[in-house]
Amino acid sequence: MADSSNNRAKRRKRSRRHNPDGTMTLIEHIYEFRRRLGFALLALVAGGVLGFLWFSNRVGPIPSLGDIVTGPYCAIPPEHRFPKEPPCRLLQTVPFEAFMIQLKVGLTAGAVLFAPVWLYQLWAFIAPGLYTKERKYALTFVGFASMLFAAGAVLAYAMVPFALEILVNFGGGAFDTWFTGDKYVSFVLSLLLIFGVSFEVPLLVIMLNRVGVVSYAQLSKWRRGLIFLAFVFAAFVTPADPFSMLALAGALTLLLEFAFQITRIHDRRKHRRESQNEQLADDEAAPFHYTPSRIDDPPAADGTASRTEDVT
Repeated sequence: MADSSNNRAKRRKRSRRHNPDGTMTLIEHIYEFRRRLGFALLALVAGGVLGFLWFSNRVGPIPSLGDIVTGPYCAIPPEHRFPKEPPCRLLQTVPFEAFMIQLKVGLTAGAVLFAPVWLYQLWAFIAPGLYTKERKYALTFVGFASMLFAAGAVLAYAMVPFALEILVNFGGGAFDTWFTGDKYVSFVLSLLLIFGVSFEVPLLVIMLNRVGVVSYAQLSKWRRGLIFLAFVFAAFVTPADPFSMLALAGALTLLLEFAFQITRIHDRRKHRRESQNEQLADDEAAPFHYTPSRIDDPPAADGTASRTEDVT
């Protein structure tokens, strides 16, 4: 009973209501980090177990994870697969390779499916040190980051058959190119990771603009250079096929342009607010409307700030 009371007291001390400035000692930070890391690891392990079971089993109308992963491989011509006869299967060259492939794919799928859980643990660790407005930005960042990563992974999955078709035809008739299961799965997962992480770049640009690191005026000057860097980056990180490179570079260009327009709108509104403040006389009070509230109260329904730090 005493231990449970101490744990409740520690959790209350970490909360905003009882600890408004979010301060903790170094030991408390370490304990909090250990607790959040433990929850995140449990989520990853649970997701890995579910992904491992999903690899060989269908879930209602959803095909098995193994069928999803081998789909692009089975789409290439049969003469480039081994064995060539149906059904389509991956080649295992060492004992337990199939088990390790299933484990690797299951852990990856579980990490994606349970991303909201371990991302929440990350957010919960840093949230006590953030203001209400900063916490709102953090949640928005996590939400859009998850959607952008998923969009990039879907685009990469659509490009895998085209990439394989070109890669297996290198060398003309002098070579027969067959993929082992481990090499093929590593190729697909790396491509999904590259596209998913690359799609986070425009979101990073928007967040840097929000915190005042870069402005739209600077980004407009760098537009051509950034687009050129997007094509160079795509050429280096994608396989040696034009489809993946052009798909990644084209998607990054569109996302960057969308990010530029978001920063333009944000800077225009910011400049308008600053201009209104500059038009006030020296002896005239600036418009300042808010209702005093507790430090942990949620924002008002009309969107006005509930804290003095949030008023601009």
